[in-house]
Amino acid sequence: MTKPVIISHYSDVLCVWAYVAQVRLDELRAQFGDNVVIKHHFTPTFGATEHRIGEGWKDRGGFDGFSDHVVHVCEGFPHVKVNKRVWKACQPKSSASTHCFIKAVQLLEDEGVISSDSVDLFNGRTLCEEFVWRVRLAFFVDVKDVSSHDVLFEIATTLNIPSEGIQDRLKNGAAIASLCRDMELKESLKIEGSPTYSLNEGRQKLYGNVGYRILEANVLELMQNENGELASWC
Repeated sequence: MTKPVIISHYSDVLCVWAYVAQVRLDELRAQFGDNVVIKHHFTPTFGATEHRIGEGWKDRGGFDGFSDHVVHVCEGFPHVKVNKRVWKACQPKSSASTHCFIKAVQLLEDEGVISSDSVDLFNGRTLCEEFVWRVRLAFFVDVKDVSSHDVLFEIATTLNIPSEGIQDRLKNGAAIASLCRDMELKESLKIEGSPTYSLNEGRQKLYGNVGYRILEANVLELMQNENGELASWC
């Protein structure tokens, strides 16, 4: 293998389909190790929840109806937990503030302030990836308002991620700039929603509730082509 397969993963932290699919990312890393690099980008699927759910689901029960839908989805995936009060007891206004905070943590990783190494204790996730996972858990299991930076700072503190570093990148505009770049990439690659897996420099896109074996097959094909193991007429 001369270079790893890069998977650009687009998701919204409030998206239930991205929540249940985290196990697939974990398995990709467990199976392929350093031969796969996962780059995380964030999309504003729930950028305005009052519009998307309050108005969009008005004829289906609004937030209560959407809550029942999310709980029903999770019932089909016993590897995850969900609080039956999700979206009822707590209704974050926007995932955008959460994503901006996450981009600040990513910048700390990019700059070497925090480690980018995989951690066995976190199922092979990096510190930043574990932070994102705990944010998802805080919403879907603990029903916390993860659009609130106070809640996000609490989660960061439990992982010993320096709050001052996050604050600096939020204040100086670096975090929002990074988030805007994610949105530019989403538009240029025509990313449909959350979660989407983009491979082969955007030539291959897998959107939605994609099974692990499909992800695996795409990665294996790219690895074999890179090694010259597959002759191709196309």
